Amino acid sequence: MNIAIVEDEVIWRNKIQTAIVKHCKDKNISNQIFSYASGEEFLKNADVDMVFLDIELAGDENGFEIAVQLMHFEKNCKVCFLTSHTELARQGYKVNAFRYIDKKHLEEISEAVDFFLETRIQDTVVTCKDITGINVTIPLNKLLLIETFGRKLRYLMLDGREYICDGRISEAAMSLSQFGFYQIQRSYIVNLKHIEKADSREIILRNGLAIRIGRTHSKDFKKEFFEWRMRFNS
Repeated sequence: MNIAIVEDEVIWRNKIQTAIVKHCKDKNISNQIFSYASGEEFLKNADVDMVFLDIELAGDENGFEIAVQLMHFEKNCKVCFLTSHTELARQGYKVNAFRYIDKKHLEEISEAVDFFLETRIQDTVVTCKDITGINVTIPLNKLLLIETFGRKLRYLMLDGREYICDGRISEAAMSLSQFGFYQIQRSYIVNLKHIEKADSREIILRNGLAIRIGRTHSKDFKKEFFEWRMRFNS
């Protein structure tokens, strides 16, 4: 994920960056961080997923005004306001602030990053053309597993619905890995979020379905599943 910091005071800018870097390292979150001393500089390069934006910037700049400008061309960027004055928090909701963080409690940055990642996963959809030729939209948060047979992929949803589409399981596994999906054997990709139980040999999904873990996937699966649970359940 790409994260921006907009803070005019270099001491705070470094503290905020240190907090983000530490959390991303602890949770194994791939990231790029871009730091800016002014909102004007940031708006020239605002192609990021999330910004930690100081409300009270130097000169005539105001964090709320920067957020308003940002919303005109980068609606998907989540804004986390930073300030030492809690009485300003209420204004953040006017620009749909994702979070408000008191500078005295920078530990809250960790929760904001984790919640953003979980929200992004829940909001993501994939599209494919089913066997009848109709384009279908599949929300990833409701996708239980993907099964391959021949040159087709079966998408099984939490509510029991399924879609059969063209595709290769290797390509699906690669594109969906960043959203918490893992190929546990040659025929199955599962949504880590919907695993109820797991041991060294098999997993049990939320619908009660048990799937054996392939021997070549077992070691990496344990690591991936542990990191996923650490990221979102700790």
